[in-house]
Amino acid sequence: MEDASLIRRLREGQVPLTVCPLSNVALRAVGSLADHVLPAMLAEGLKATVNSDDPAYFGGYIDANYAAARSGMNLGRQQIVTLARNSFDACFSTEAQRIRWKAELESAAAGADG
Repeated sequence: MEDASLIRRLREGQVPLTVCPLSNVALRAVGSLADHVLPAMLAEGLKATVNSDDPAYFGGYIDANYAAARSGMNLGRQQIVTLARNSFDACFSTEAQRIRWKAELESAAAGADG
């Protein structure tokens, strides 16, 4: 996040970035979830995704990483939806599947608002 030209290149190229919050803390890449750069990545429009890294060792499958990101980084619902949408854009899948999954996500998010 210190290199503005790299951030610009990542944003313009929509390069997917895998972020593993719980292992980042366990490996001391960050001191705590509150210190994590994921919110800044989202604010910069980067294609960040939440992932799990060796969940049995680092103590968190994907749902635990999402929950930790939401509570520990104070992410709002829209940021969580963006992270999920980014994961569909970044995955190895057909375009038809991505479209279907994103429509289901948007429907679920809209239902949560009501």
